[in-house]
Amino acid sequence: MSVNVTSQAKDNKFVVAVAGEVDVSNANELRRALEEASEAGKPTIEVDLAQTSYIDSTGIGVLVGAAHRAADAGASFCVLHPQRNVARVLTMLGVSDELGVRA
Repeated sequence: MSVNVTSQAKDNKFVVAVAGEVDVSNANELRRALEEASEAGKPTIEVDLAQTSYIDSTGIGVLVGAAHRAADAGASFCVLHPQRNVARVLTMLGVSDELGVRA
């Protein structure tokens, strides 16, 4: 599986865009981008999953960990535009609210 993770600081937020499929073989790419986002010190971290067709439990764990780190640092964290199947998994696992999922 392949993933393309891009990140960009914009005004008062840090945006991480994920395209492709996130699984155990490439979740570290997402983890590194989210660590960079945390270190940037912006008050908002957004993760755009509009182009993410699949995410496994490892990838979801990375998102949850990043959401906790953001909360500990006083930053807001949200997941934007998840595709239907990704949103369904996040809902079934009960992490949608924790991740601040927005369509």
